[in-house]
Amino acid sequence: MSDADWITLISISVTVLFMLGVPVLLVIAYWVIGCSFVIDLTLDNMGAALSDVFTDGFALLAMPLFILTGDLINKSGIARRLSDFAYSCLGWVRGGLAMASLGACGLFAAISGSNSATTATIGSMLHPEMVKGGYDERFSAATAAAGGTVGIIIPPSIIFIVYGFLMNLPISDLFVAGIIPGGMMVIAMQLACFLICWRYGWGHLIALRLGRVVKTAIGAWLGFFAIGLVLWGIYTGKFSPTEAAGVTVGFCLIVGLVSLPLFRMMGSPDQHRPTDDKSFKEMLVVEGFKVTEIPSVTMRSAQITGILAPLIAISVVMQQILSLLGAQEVIGNFVTSMGGYTPVLLTAMAIVFVSGMILESLPVTIILAPILAPIAHSVGVDPVHFAVIFLVGASIGFITPPYGLNLYVASGVTGVPYFRLLKFSTAYLVALLLVWFIVAFNPVLATMLLPDR
Repeated sequence: MSDADWITLISISVTVLFMLGVPVLLVIAYWVIGCSFVIDLTLDNMGAALSDVFTDGFALLAMPLFILTGDLINKSGIARRLSDFAYSCLGWVRGGLAMASLGACGLFAAISGSNSATTATIGSMLHPEMVKGGYDERFSAATAAAGGTVGIIIPPSIIFIVYGFLMNLPISDLFVAGIIPGGMMVIAMQLACFLICWRYGWGHLIALRLGRVVKTAIGAWLGFFAIGLVLWGIYTGKFSPTEAAGVTVGFCLIVGLVSLPLFRMMGSPDQHRPTDDKSFKEMLVVEGFKVTEIPSVTMRSAQITGILAPLIAISVVMQQILSLLGAQEVIGNFVTSMGGYTPVLLTAMAIVFVSGMILESLPVTIILAPILAPIAHSVGVDPVHFAVIFLVGASIGFITPPYGLNLYVASGVTGVPYFRLLKFSTAYLVALLLVWFIVAFNPVLATMLLPDR
């Protein structure tokens, strides 16, 4: 058999393993190991590549801190205050709690910079509340998975940092360019959520009251401060995104530890009391946590990191093998042959979408951005605009089978089986695809906030 036949056979075999329920990490690892033998690439190279990713990968240095930030925000009660604020604004419409969870994902994304951390935090916090409120458990989990897609679009974003480094683009410009598309993604998903809930009659309505909105906004002031701290530090150059994650972790630790005794002094031992029953004074202080709870929170973050980091690392090794097989040259020639602005853009979007179905966003970016971005620029696509197009497409892959990383994360934190999420994730997928095409063919949506445009 030729090498091509062996690689085809290996690819078919690992696809069957995936369909049988073998974890995606092992599926990719089997493909990498099998192809390494076919092309005479020693396994020593695989070990060295994995080591380089874990020791030199800038994005991976920030990832554990961003995930820990999310868990600390959740444990301290800040995330709940953000979700309470979103619910007070949206609870008067059908499906208000589900729509509020999507809004909370947008707010949380502005702190965590991670899709998986956003999905894990909002999913673990609001999924039980939604189920108790009469929502279908599959829909509730799918909503958390879909909401997490904005984690890498609304700044700060790990993937924007990686993309900017690869393509030599200003990180601050990329962050600003992601604000409007990220907001559009949240609104589009909320509209899809409303239509689903209206059809099934899900969600208990609450009256829209200005007093409740103001009270919950005051209660969420620490969350808003954390968002402002991250964005201010990055945009002014006071600290790097990785340092921003570390600063935010420190902020959340201090808030959590200091708030607990203050909250008890307020005479509010029950953190789950309705917002309307709490005074404005009580709302100023979050529930906090004990020192003895920090190890368990850290362990939870480590477990999620332990799921994601090996996936990213093995995907980078996969990129090396694809390069040796000539995949990058084939893709480049194919896209170039399309000719013209619209055909090239549509072809590039199709490639990103298909790649996002089977790979995580980081390897998709590492593999395809250096190929597609110069070609898009050659036909007149603004580099910053294309970066947004590329990464919005990559984010959609988080809820697109067969990979759909957010679906796996949501399944893990909610206990709803992966394949049961697919029914309701489809509506969110359609909404995100619509936003993607609108952003792709309206460059002003990505560039209008840039100071030099």
